[in-house]
Formats: sequence, C-alpha cells, structure tokens
Amino acid sequence: MNETILAFIGYIAWMMLLLLLILVIRIQAVLTGTKRTNDFKPEGTDVSAFSGRVCRVHANCYEHFAIFGGLMLFSLALDMTHITNPLALYLLTARLLQGLVHLISTSVLAVQVRLFFFLVQNIIAAIWIFNILKQYHN
Repeated sequence: MNETILAFIGYIAWMMLLLLLILVIRIQAVLTGTKRTNDFKPEGTDVSAFSGRVCRVHANCYEHFAIFGGLMLFSLALDMTHITNPLALYLLTARLLQGLVHLISTSVLAVQVRLFFFLVQNIIAAIWIFNILKQYHN
C-alpha cells in the first residue's frame, strides 16, 4: 500500500471515528434523558462545548475533503501517486493534529497551533496542484 492510499483511507477513518464519537455523545445524552433523539442541533453545542468541538472538527474534515481527498483520489486514478506519496502522510498527520488540538482546547494558542496545521495541509495541496500541472505542461 502506498502513502497516498494510506493517507486517503486514514482521512476517511478519522472522519468515521469523529462520527462515532458524535454518536456516542448523543446516545449518552438520550439515555441519560438530557436530550430527545429528535432534538439535537447539527453543530452539537446544545449538548456540551466538547460536543460542539467534535461536530466542528468533523465538519471541517468533510468541508476540506473535496480538496485533500480529491487531490489524492485524482493522483490514484491517474497513476500520479509519485506526486502525492512524499507528502501524503504529512498531510494526514497535520489533519489529525489539527483536529486533536481543536478537541482539546479553543485557547488562543490552540487556535494558532490549529491554524499552523491547517496551513501545512494547504501548502501540501498547493505543492500537489503545482506538480500535477507541471507534469501536464511537460
């Protein structure tokens, strides 16, 4: 399995893990009588601050999947993983760290650290786009 495949599957697994965490939080709220099954806000803030952060991390993943997942899928479909492989696991690591920092804290420092990890992902995506376009130009 190459790095792009691992990063692609890892990204999806991370989204599924976050979804499972949302489900556990909501099931617990229903079982304890805190919430009814049809009474949850999509952003999760009505359950707890942590629940809101989990929902936001999950939403951020699927909001950016079209870019990061799309580029990885593009490279896999066109046999261009030689472009994405060198940085694929760095992208996944930055995605995971961005989410974990968000789950832990929303302090000013934590938001700055999250921004750093988000910028890393976008720089990697820009490098991939540049290298894909460069290959097609040649």
